Amino acid sequence: MDARRRQIVDAARARFASHGFARTSMADIVAESGLSNGAIYRHFTSKDEIVVAVCEQGGEALPKALTVEAVEGFLEHVRVRARETGHARLVAQIYAEAAVSPQLAAVVRQQLAAMRAAVAELVPDRRKQHAEQIAEGFAAVCISYSQQLAIRGDLDPAPFTAALMAIVKG
Repeated sequence: MDARRRQIVDAARARFASHGFARTSMADIVAESGLSNGAIYRHFTSKDEIVVAVCEQGGEALPKALTVEAVEGFLEHVRVRARETGHARLVAQIYAEAAVSPQLAAVVRQQLAAMRAAVAELVPDRRKQHAEQIAEGFAAVCISYSQQLAIRGDLDPAPFTAALMAIVKG
């Protein structure tokens, strides 16, 4: 059951990344997945449910520390996913859809809160009193990098790494 659901979500993710939500129909997801209509509808009652499932499955592997090397590695991971799977385009579409879908907005807000909390935990002790502000700025720059990858194409992460380190160091 979980394998079929993942197959559907993966097919939808690929189709959404290449064609967008509006230009993807349930028939397109059926074709992309190689499954039947019945198989899709056993797991999801609508495209909106699939969009939420795609979003719930998302999330980046955050850096393990707020060091130059760890942040560079994280942004390079984001860059590679954007280039190889269209992930940045997908995230841009998720954010746009979340602006008009309360259900999707709730998922995105939860993911952003989890990201900020994880970053706040990594803030060095000498800067702990500013952990929430640092986490907020960190999230904003990371989201901006992803959005710019979606629109501008492949971008060097170096200036974004420098901006993130400036936020962390104060």
